[in-house]
Amino acid sequence: MHDAIRKGDFWAGLFLAALGAFIVEESMGWIYLGEEGPGAGFFPRWYGIAMVLLSLLMVAGAVFKGPPATRSRAVAWGEIRRAMGCWAALVVCIALLKVLGFLIAFSLLGWFLIAVMFRQPQKIALGVSVGGSLGFYLLFSFGLDLSLPGGMLF
Repeated sequence: MHDAIRKGDFWAGLFLAALGAFIVEESMGWIYLGEEGPGAGFFPRWYGIAMVLLSLLMVAGAVFKGPPATRSRAVAWGEIRRAMGCWAALVVCIALLKVLGFLIAFSLLGWFLIAVMFRQPQKIALGVSVGGSLGFYLLFSFGLDLSLPGGMLF
C-alpha cells in the first residue's frame, strides 16, 4: 500500500472520486425527471456516479498493481508538446467562440487538429472539420433545440 500512494493514479483517482461525489451531491438539488423527460439533474447525476465508480477502479488498480518496472521511461517531450498544442488549440477555440461563432471556431479547431497535429491532407482536414462543425451545429440547433454562439459575423 505504501508504494501505491506514491503513484499518480492513486491520487488522481481519489481526486476524481471526490469530484464525482461533489457532482452527484450537487445534482441532488436539481430536477431528475420532469414532465417532459429528463431534467437538469439527470445527466450530472449519472455522470458523477460513473466518475466515482471509474475513479475508484483507478485507485484499486494503483493499490493492487504489482511492483513498478525497474526500467524507467524517459519523458517523451514530443508527445507532451503535441498534447499541449491540442490543449492550446481548444483554449483558442473557446476564446474565439463569441467572436467568430461556433461554426467557424469549431471548424478551425478541427482543421488544426486534423491538418497540423495529425498531418492529414487539406482535402480531408477541410471536409471533416467543416462537415463535423456543421453536423454538431445542426444537432444542437435543431435536434436538441439549443442555441450555439453565432459570433459577430452572424
